Amino acid sequence: MNDTLPPCPECASIYVYQVDALLNCPECGHEWVAQDADDTAPATRDSVGNVLEDGDTVTVIKDLKIKGSSSVVKVGTKVRGIRLVDGDHDIDCKVPGVGQMGLKSQFVKKVFG
Repeated sequence: MNDTLPPCPECASIYVYQVDALLNCPECGHEWVAQDADDTAPATRDSVGNVLEDGDTVTVIKDLKIKGSSSVVKVGTKVRGIRLVDGDHDIDCKVPGVGQMGLKSQFVKKVFG
């Protein structure tokens, strides 16, 4: 039952229980609000600080050389339907004229509208 509840931050007790939105420790009496894992995960941001989400459209802000090829992704290339992933290249996408590839969020800018 306590597999999903974190230990008490005050006394590290594993006997934590939940009442509504609060977590309670029966050993020290400490109460705190449970935080979702989504709230603690850092958001992926573009080059100017806009938060990126799956399905967004972005533009490339710098000419990017493609490793192992003589091709280049030109500045201003619009990429639709991005997918966020974990790792160094945190965007999976299909670049027009190039194909499937990974991009770093620091080299794109979110398109609004």
